[in-house]
Amino acid sequence: MNLDKNTIAALAEHLESAELNARDVTKITDDYPAMDWDDAYAIQEAIRARKEARGNKTVGLKCGLTSRAKMKQMGVDVPCFGFVSDYMSVADGGDIDTTKLIHPKVEAEICVVTKAELKGPGCHVGAVLAAIDFVIPAVEIIDSRYRDFKFDLKSVVADNTSASRFVIGGRSRNADELDLRTLGVVLEKNGQIVAMAAGAAVLGHPAVAVAALVNHLGQRGQVLPAGSFVMTGGVTEAIAVAKGDNVLARFQDLGSVSMRFV
Repeated sequence: MNLDKNTIAALAEHLESAELNARDVTKITDDYPAMDWDDAYAIQEAIRARKEARGNKTVGLKCGLTSRAKMKQMGVDVPCFGFVSDYMSVADGGDIDTTKLIHPKVEAEICVVTKAELKGPGCHVGAVLAAIDFVIPAVEIIDSRYRDFKFDLKSVVADNTSASRFVIGGRSRNADELDLRTLGVVLEKNGQIVAMAAGAAVLGHPAVAVAALVNHLGQRGQVLPAGSFVMTGGVTEAIAVAKGDNVLARFQDLGSVSMRFV
């Protein structure tokens, strides 16, 4: 790590304030170019601690940068990871207040809930599939706090991977009833199809993203407990939305998820 504790705490306050006040900022590596990956995750953890100290509950973990083409483009070989808090959850079919967001985008995600603890390093897809209790569909609303969505990866990790809101809908299914690799997803905005994809868009298989998360936690002496909710990463590209938009995501064998932006 290259940043001291006071700097990490100050940057956590800076980024969380930007989120809570819907105010954009410039990427933090502009001012702290020596910031490394450990610094970035330390800032994210400090943001999580701030939320939990106020009584917000951490209800799940999320994977980002799960497209292999994007990873190659950005020069990394593992996804990035963040968390979601209770206040970020919106009911299926619910309204999302755009005045509390900066420049939201939506992406459809295949999510899992575990029934057994997973521990890394060395976690693999087979272990993940054996540990999945059920699969559920969701739409994540990402909202980078960085001006004009311009950032580098260390800055976005520090900013909790642009976590903002999420909507769970559809119906849950056992993982052994599904082929997550070929599971199709159609994303619609205002009745028009804007993106289509399959589960393989997430690192070839969504369980690969979960394994990567578990191994990331293992490097930090942590485990993924039983009962964990994990968003495995966008199967579709992120689509910009604004006040007045209606979004519907249809998942093969899992039903649909919808929301309105008001």
